[in-house]
Amino acid sequence: MLKNIALLGLRGVVGGYLAAHGAQKLFGALDGPGLEGAAAGFEGMGLSPGKQMAALAGGSELLGGALTVAGILNPVGPVLLAGSMATAATVHLPHGPMAMKGGYELPLTNLAAVLALGAVGPGALRLGPHLSPVKSIAFLVGTAGVSAYAISRILAKRMAPAPVEAEADIAADIPVAVLEAELIEAELEAEAELEAEIDALINDEGPNPR
Repeated sequence: MLKNIALLGLRGVVGGYLAAHGAQKLFGALDGPGLEGAAAGFEGMGLSPGKQMAALAGGSELLGGALTVAGILNPVGPVLLAGSMATAATVHLPHGPMAMKGGYELPLTNLAAVLALGAVGPGALRLGPHLSPVKSIAFLVGTAGVSAYAISRILAKRMAPAPVEAEADIAADIPVAVLEAELIEAELEAEAELEAEIDALINDEGPNPR
């Protein structure tokens, strides 16, 4: 009985918090960014179209968290959460392992918890049945494929050269080119004025007397 209570507590904490994160992304609940704000962040990470990807991530967390808490159709809930946490851990990977530096400590901890729940099961204190083994494997493969795609997009964005610097260089070259053209034009105008003055002087002097 103690094991079942412990599993229920773990499901409630992990599933509840991750469902709340999903609601933040989808609806802006609990001071979350909402779908538009989350979409902008996803676009910046290389996950486009941002709105659809944010909706997928938020839906996975909300549905996966709710199913995990209820213990229904295990392992659907933990698998959905595992895919989302694997992607989140990849996002935080460059900052190292500790959360205080923006690292992947928290998503990795959540990933370990939901994987354990998926493997062990929700326990006896649940509201619904398990998913059949065949459907569980099919769902696991599909979710792993979606997560692998998202992770590959994040890594590709991270390894791509930043276009901002190139654009900045081009923008910096434009004033120089404009200035050079203006200088050349001014020189040509000055030469034309000088020639006009010389012609005027010659015409004023007239023919030389003999």
